Order: sequence, then C-alpha cells, then structure tokens
Amino acid sequence: MSWHPLYRSSKFRHVYGKAASKDKCYDCVPITLSVHDNHFCAVNPHFIAVVTECAGGGAFLVIPVHQTGKLDPHYPRICGHKGNVLDIKWNPFNDFVIASCSEDATIKIWDIPKHLLTKNITSPKKELLGHVRRVGLIEWHPTASNILFSSGYDYKIMIWNLDTKEAVLSNPVKILDAHKDVILSMSFNTDGSLLATACRDRNIRLIDPRAGVILQVASYKSHRVNKVLFLGNMKKLLSTGTSRWNNRQIALWDQNDLSVPLMEEDLDGSSGILFPFYDSDTHMLYVVGKGDGNIRYYEISPEKPYLNYLMEYRSPLPQKGIGIMPKRGLEVSACEIFRFYKLIPTKSLVQPISMIVPRRSESYQEDIYPLTTGAQPALTAQEWLNGVNKGPLLVSLRPGSGAVNSLPQFLEPEPLQKTTALSQNCDWAGRMPLEEKQKRSEIRDSRNQLKEEEILLKKEQMRLSNGFDIFECPPPKTENELLQMFYRQQEEIRRLRELVNQRDVQIKQLELELRNVCKD
Repeated sequence: MSWHPLYRSSKFRHVYGKAASKDKCYDCVPITLSVHDNHFCAVNPHFIAVVTECAGGGAFLVIPVHQTGKLDPHYPRICGHKGNVLDIKWNPFNDFVIASCSEDATIKIWDIPKHLLTKNITSPKKELLGHVRRVGLIEWHPTASNILFSSGYDYKIMIWNLDTKEAVLSNPVKILDAHKDVILSMSFNTDGSLLATACRDRNIRLIDPRAGVILQVASYKSHRVNKVLFLGNMKKLLSTGTSRWNNRQIALWDQNDLSVPLMEEDLDGSSGILFPFYDSDTHMLYVVGKGDGNIRYYEISPEKPYLNYLMEYRSPLPQKGIGIMPKRGLEVSACEIFRFYKLIPTKSLVQPISMIVPRRSESYQEDIYPLTTGAQPALTAQEWLNGVNKGPLLVSLRPGSGAVNSLPQFLEPEPLQKTTALSQNCDWAGRMPLEEKQKRSEIRDSRNQLKEEEILLKKEQMRLSNGFDIFECPPPKTENELLQMFYRQQEEIRRLRELVNQRDVQIKQLELELRNVCKD
C-alpha cells in the first residue's frame, strides 16, 4: 500500500465529489450493452457523445451539454457504421468534429452541425480504410492538428493525416507493426513525441511514432497491464492492471527505465477494469473502476512517496463507462477542477460528477487554475510529420480572458471612421487650437467605439452563452426544462439591461462633452 503520512500540506486534501441532481442529468439514454473495455463517452464544452444500443449497425448520440433531462426516444443519431461502435473521440481543436471506430474495421470522421440535430447523420466527412479487423481504439494527437492514431485487432497502429481533401483515405502515413497481440491502451506524452501502449501480451512499450522504433519494453511478470497513461511532464508512466493474485493494481514507472516499477499498490479484489485519468495542472490522478461506483483520487509528487492518497468518491450505482470534460469547459466560479460523466446503464442515465475544491471566496482562484491546454493546435500535421516537436498552447481559465474556444474567432474589419457633422459644418475647425483638436478627436473616437459596441451588443443578443442561437435551442419538453429556460432568459435580460444602462450613461457623458466643446 502507498505511504499515507499523518500530516501533509496540500491544497487538494479536501477535494470532494459532487453528483449532479436528477434534473441536471441525461435521462433515458440507451447506453450500449457492448462488453468492450472503453469509455463509450466523449465530452467537450458543447456536446456529450454516448455510444448507444441499436439494431443493424452501430450508432452514437450527440447531445448538447446544456440539454439535460429526459431524452426523446426518437432523438437523431449518428449511425453510419455497419458494426458496433467501439470508441469515439472529439477533435481537441474543433468541438464540432468527432471520430468513431467500429467492428466494421473502419474509422469515420463526422461533422456535427452547430444547430440542433433534426435527422440522423449517415454520411461521414471522411472515411479511413486500412485495418483488416475491427478497430478498438482511436486517439487524436495532443498538439498537432488533424493527426489521428488508430489501433485494431490486426495488431497494428496506423497514423492518419486528415489534412487532405479526399473523402476516403486508404493509405495511412505510417503503420506501426511492433505488437504481437491486441493493443489495449494508447497514451501520448505532453508534446506528442512519444507513444506508450499496453498490450494483451502484458508488456508496456514506449514508441517513437514517427520513426516506428520501440525505445523501451516493460515485461514485469507480477503486473498484468490493462491501461497505461503518461503523467504529463513528470517523465513517469502509470499503469493499471491486476497482480499475480488477481487483485486490481496500479503501478508507477520511470519513463527512462521500465525494467522495474517505482511502486505498486493493490486496490481491491474486484474484477472490473481500472480507467486512469491524470490532471497535469493539479498533479492529481483519478482511478475509475468499471462495474463499481467508486472514484479514487491521488496526488502525484516527483519524490517519494510518489503516490499520495487523498479521498474516494463512493456511489451505489455502477458505471459502465466514463467521460471527462476538458478544463476549458469547467465551472471555475464553483472551484470545479475536474468533471466526470458517468454512464449508468441500469438506469439509462448519464450523471455528471464534479470534483470541487472547497473555498469560501467566490473570486477566481488562480492557485488551482494555472495556465492549461488551450483549443488551438501548436503544429500543423505536416510540421509534426517532418519532425517538429512543440508543447501545447496554454491559456488562462480566468473569466473574460478569452482564447478558450476551439474554433478561431475571425474578427470583422473595423468600420471606416466618418467625420462628424460638427467638424464638417464648423468652418473655423482649421483655426482651432491643438488642444481643441485633440479633444474633438477623442470624442470622435469614443463615438466610433460606441457604435462598434452597439454592433457587438446586437450580435451578442443573438447568442446564448453556450454558443447556440436562441432560435435553434431545443424546445422544453418538461416542466423543469421550461423553468431552466425561463431563468436563463431572465438572466440574459438582466445582463442586457445592465449593458443598455451603461451605454446610456456613456451617451449622456459624450453629449455633455460635445456641448462644452461647442460653447468654447
């Protein structure tokens, strides 16, 4: 067992898990019955995607994050696969693109419309044909745009460059043929220059994906690995699996020496697989058990003891899969540092679980929200393929700082500055003193700025905070949804009234300044 010191200073000692209330869950979701060991759920700040059960092929649902409550049984699906969907992943740099892989040996890339889905989507944006057996895992590159990794039951890992105009791709840019059995897990380091894999032959491999060279192999007999994970920039790997006595176990490895693990810890005797998640901003490790309702969390330190146990979130409802929200989608005002989306097939429910640091202050807590990975790629696909390495672009989560959207915001050109009627009608403007000219130019600039702000206000009125148009929001189906929409609109009206009042004050100030200038 890991060493639990009696006293240890940490700002995450009292982190607790808070499950969402029933009206903020996603109810009546037909979760898949597949026994494949995957998450079956992918989340970003706009959508939650869940692999669903259907007849005649594979499908998954894409639901707007704010559309909670009961799901319409006829809600549209993404259903273009001929076999069961085994894995889904959102593009980290585009919240409206998702990849899926299936038992039909294909990978498909889908464009999700920004408006509400009205019919099933059956035709993908791109289709990747290269595997000869079913594809079990897909992973997007963490820093390069349009680079996708896939692994199948043909024991191969394929690297795809999606930065092409072709709709059907059959030739990957690289094939890694170094495994002798099914690949169970893939994980990248921070800049995406190294790939760690866990294989059914009980070995962990550290691979240079561009060169296709195996750098290290861990073949430790007393630890049968299932999942492997890079721990950010700490140059360590964490693996979950089973011990020689079939106890669920986690092991920590040095990235530069995989001969013997730095430490091992037995957790319990359950049979479900363990999914590890690491938050590099807070150095916290979350271990989620499939088939039980527990989420254990630890704090990772670079020196001994490497693993510091914090707490355990317990629930009587077992989870089949789990999804995680990216850091840019968290609620920083509530000191939320992590959010899970728990799939509960026994109740057809998707339940959000927030990990919260208890703080009394409602202001932005900069110490628990350092600069985090943003939504813009650091490299193009071709740059990465040419051998360039670059870490992720970091952004601040402070409200109002911007730079957290996954799509580039193209600014409109500024309107041309027109001369005011006052300067045109006054023939003595040329003989005006320098100070008066500066004052008039300041007034003119402020009026132009006011016009631009009014234009932005009109655009702002056409949007809600979640990025969807008001006219495209789904109509309320229950009383709770109706109340939520009512309160949301009341908040929007209150905010717009405040903006209008501010504009009125600015207009009055400008009028007074204009009168004073005319009198002088």
